[in-house]
Amino acid sequence: MDRDEIFKALAHPARVSILAWLKEPEVHFPTQEHPFEMGVCAGQFERCGLSQSTVSSHLAILQRAGLVTTRRLGQWVFYRRNEETIAAFLKDIGSL
Repeated sequence: MDRDEIFKALAHPARVSILAWLKEPEVHFPTQEHPFEMGVCAGQFERCGLSQSTVSSHLAILQRAGLVTTRRLGQWVFYRRNEETIAAFLKDIGSL
């Protein structure tokens, strides 16, 4: 876990929102047809009001920081929160 990468990832409100939405995907992405156990399909993030390329950039930053994991299925990429990394980060900053 790279604390600095995580802080950088959390520095943008859109990325914080994405993590919050991924915590309760069934509430925030009700139109998704695939099971949420797979994650949230990248196309579902259009709700951000940002372009697809901007959303992709935000998701890549979250992935680099280890805050989300991805799973590719055919042409689709699904994103999930990495709860293990998030818990370790919260424990780490709690001990500062």
